[in-house]
Amino acid sequence: MEHGSTAYRADFVLYGGASAALAGFLMLAGPPAQRLPLLALALLGLAGWSLVEYVLHRFVLHGLRPFSTWHAEHHRRPTALICTPTVLSGSLIAALVFMPALLLGDVWLACAVTWGLLTGYLVYTITHHVMHHGRSERAWIMRRKRWHALHHGSPQEPGLERGRYGVTSGLWDRVFRTGGGLPH
Repeated sequence: MEHGSTAYRADFVLYGGASAALAGFLMLAGPPAQRLPLLALALLGLAGWSLVEYVLHRFVLHGLRPFSTWHAEHHRRPTALICTPTVLSGSLIAALVFMPALLLGDVWLACAVTWGLLTGYLVYTITHHVMHHGRSERAWIMRRKRWHALHHGSPQEPGLERGRYGVTSGLWDRVFRTGGGLPH
């Protein structure tokens, strides 16, 4: 869905704030004896984001209506301010990450895993924004930008298979062989 500038930037502000708040909550109020396990759970959530990103991009944004229709518009107009509404992404994170973690563990486990995954989502939104709207000479950004441009399709290289669903990482494209044989 296309957004105005303020709504488009809401993810950056709200998820940046939520990530900082969860980190502060875990550090200041969390049980000191559980800090290391909670950090491990947060890192697990962060690492898990890359798989969630791949699955969502490949199977939801490229296969499930109405999301595939919205995403097709992003492919047609890659610099338009098209993104998932923050209320939808936030609701999904709460319903599919926080609540199950809370039911399986406790508030500390739920906050730690959610913090990790939410931080991964924030990194993804910033990275994706830079790919379409920013400039950077950093090698990692340049590699990811090229990778994402190939996903969108490049007039200079017609006929390349779609693939390349990972935005922040090419790991799962390698695992599932959707990377088109190019460096990640």
